[in-house]
Amino acid sequence: MIWPKAVQDRVKVGGDREILRTYPYRSACPSNVWADLAAGAERELFLAGYTNYFFWTTIPAFSDLIRRKAESGCRVRVLLGDPTGEVTRQREVIEGVPLSVSTRIRITLDELARLGSIEGVEARLSAAEDAVNHVSLSVFRFDEQALVTPHLARLVGHDSPLLHLRRHVDGGMFDRFAEHAEELWERAVPVAS
Repeated sequence: MIWPKAVQDRVKVGGDREILRTYPYRSACPSNVWADLAAGAERELFLAGYTNYFFWTTIPAFSDLIRRKAESGCRVRVLLGDPTGEVTRQREVIEGVPLSVSTRIRITLDELARLGSIEGVEARLSAAEDAVNHVSLSVFRFDEQALVTPHLARLVGHDSPLLHLRRHVDGGMFDRFAEHAEELWERAVPVAS
């Protein structure tokens, strides 16, 4: 009643104010956005993508960044799909690309193994019963911001859309996606050292 309709149509006033930016493709999100969010995380760096391998190809010296984050008290978690799981195998058939899903997961596992055991860094594989829910939605959390990719039917992650969110309200969009990732994490299986 106070605001003219023209202003209401342009100003974010509800839950949509948690949406900072949208990209029609995850690959359209500039690499500096990923790097700045990862570098700026102080409490929580939670990579809940199915493969996560692209962090090592997108952010220079990403392993060093993980190490520094953990040493400064930031909780670092990496949730991956099971490279030998049935959902992974099915997804490879659907995607039909040379750089297979299991290979991308193994790249991440190899990078994590090179880091060695670092206090504050945890890695898990999603539970078999959750794999289909994990492969269809990637949530990358950086404290109170997140980059979220809902994967479209037959597309590889970088060809699916991306939402950049910032938490503003309890129970908003950010919380909904963060809770999804937390639920997957709780049932996930720790990666063997």
